[in-house]
Amino acid sequence: MNKTVIIQASSRSDGDTSKIVNHLATNNNIDIIDLWTKNIGHYDYDYKNANDDFIDLITDIIETYDTIIFATPVYWYSMSGVLKVFFDRISDLIRIHKDTGRKLRGKNMAMVSSSNHDDLKDGFSMPFKESANYLGMNYLGNIHTYIENDVIPDEIKLRMGAFIKTIKESI
Repeated sequence: MNKTVIIQASSRSDGDTSKIVNHLATNNNIDIIDLWTKNIGHYDYDYKNANDDFIDLITDIIETYDTIIFATPVYWYSMSGVLKVFFDRISDLIRIHKDTGRKLRGKNMAMVSSSNHDDLKDGFSMPFKESANYLGMNYLGNIHTYIENDVIPDEIKLRMGAFIKTIKESI
């Protein structure tokens, strides 16, 4: 059976992205990992951050889940810094923990972005698609969401339902 996790990567554990993530997870039996609660240092060629949370976290993700959905707010037309640091640290799996990194091959990746408007710029999903390709993962797609007056609009709930249905059909 395919097990799915949403990796929430916002600078607030209880912000708009969290509302989106919790809606997706609750209605679809998906686990959540909040990167904001983890101690993950920036990528470092000398691997001075070997004792932070990254390697244990990514190893657990790889061993437990078949599908990884990254959820990020849009900050300055890009993924959050929290998620960028996490993506950069995947380099540890290419340079140092190669056997663990190879286990990403064949797994599934998708992406959820969130902001205050329905206006995601072209190219936002490129780092996700290309990273999945480089790592040998299957990219299942992406969706942009937004919050209006502190609630998820019905239109976005419908989009999220279709997005999850597409993911489930792909795995």
